[in-house]
Amino acid sequence: MNKDSKIYVAGHRGLVGSAIIRELERQGYSHILTRTHAELDLCRQDEVERFFAEERPEYVFLAAAKVGGIIANQSALADFMYENMMLEMNVIHAAWKNGCKKLLFLGSSCIYPRLAPQPMPESCLLTGELEKTNEAYALAKISGLKYCEFLNKQYGTDYISVMPTNLYGPNDNYHPTHSHVLPALIRRFHEAKEAGLSSVTCWGDGSPLREFLYVDDLANLCVFLMNHYSGDETVNAGTGKELSIKELTELVAEVTGYQGEIHWDTSKPNGTPRKLLDVSKAEKLGWKYQTELKEGIRLAYEDFLNNPMRAER
Repeated sequence: MNKDSKIYVAGHRGLVGSAIIRELERQGYSHILTRTHAELDLCRQDEVERFFAEERPEYVFLAAAKVGGIIANQSALADFMYENMMLEMNVIHAAWKNGCKKLLFLGSSCIYPRLAPQPMPESCLLTGELEKTNEAYALAKISGLKYCEFLNKQYGTDYISVMPTNLYGPNDNYHPTHSHVLPALIRRFHEAKEAGLSSVTCWGDGSPLREFLYVDDLANLCVFLMNHYSGDETVNAGTGKELSIKELTELVAEVTGYQGEIHWDTSKPNGTPRKLLDVSKAEKLGWKYQTELKEGIRLAYEDFLNNPMRAER
């Protein structure tokens, strides 16, 4: 990408999209296109095709998605599948029709089988059954990355995909039931501290192992790949490090300053037992994450405190 290339970031108000905007601006890219949902409904094919025909962006970062934690996914399976399938197909197809030079599609590590080999290489895609709690979202994301692959093979496009691990950081969603585990814990421990509660109850038994990547590190990788990678196979984005949910809760409690007890509700689901990405491909390309987890949580908590409306989302 040239510094004055016309770059469209879909989903610029979300966790990932806003981080990509920050990274593009940090690197001096000056012609960035954005549209709010009110201005452009990505689930409406006619609106998307009109936008691409009028603006003709040269590069596209497709970070828009309907996202949520276990409860949100389980309670709205049809919505998660329909909205994600529609918006990604509309954007990718319109980009191809209007001569977009390159597109980067953001997926999720949940596309890999529930019992995939650990750490999970990009090649394990579609080799086993998906985790049922987010199957609809995973199927939509698999369809998006496969559509990019098939356009490359049939029409010679240069569309790539990135599969990030669990993300967190500035502009995250802290909704009490619709957020992911790390922001949910930040909110829960902060509110418990403020209320002077003697204990906090967390879901499951704390045993699942998870990997977390600070979202600004992901954004740096996305811009790096847009400039330095072409290929049909997706690229994993993570740290290559994991910790248990129990260890995570203790770390969040420490960062937020909560000193009460932590209890576990084993009647609630754990989700996938282990999700660690094999990040050797990204490292061989010349990229490595920068932000360690404790520092990232501190930055995320600082953002939460400085933006009280985050808790309302």
